[in-house]
Formats: sequence, C-alpha cells, structure tokens
Amino acid sequence: MFSNYWQIIRDDSKKTFEVCGQTGNTNWFTNTTVGMQKLGMNVSCMTPPVTNKTSSKEYLKIVGYTVEVGLHDRLMKEYRDIMMKSVDEWSDD
Repeated sequence: MFSNYWQIIRDDSKKTFEVCGQTGNTNWFTNTTVGMQKLGMNVSCMTPPVTNKTSSKEYLKIVGYTVEVGLHDRLMKEYRDIMMKSVDEWSDD
C-alpha cells in the first residue's frame, strides 16, 4: 500500500497541468475537483502514488499537456468566483 500520493490538477480546455504536491489523504483535493466539474469547469485530477520512479515532481509528465505554474490557484479563484456569483443570484430571488 502507498502512503503518499501526488496531487495533479488538469485544465482539459487549455491542456495544461500542475503538480500541486504530495499528501496521504486526497479527499479534499478530489472533492474540490468534482465541485469544479459540477459547476461546468472542464478540469480533472489525478492522484498517482509516489514511487521511486516518481519521487520528484519533475518526473511526472502527461502526454498532450504542458505544465502551467499556478494553475491550481487560478482554478480555485475561478471556482470561488462562480460560487460567489451563484450565491448572489440566489440571494436576489
């Protein structure tokens, strides 16, 4: 059994990805990504295990995608903006 997993977020519209880090519990990361998907954002995530072959994030590559530094922060900001807009629309009713 693996004790740590990489957190990789992908923007499937722009074909970019970012390795966000390692964790032993991926629940928050995957749940947030599913929330983004439910709001219509074209994103996905991966949580591959940390192994000897992937001990450094520089070894992680995704075919057809390029690295975008700050992708997770950009997507989280977009997610918050969409959530706040929906709250504003709900309170106007």
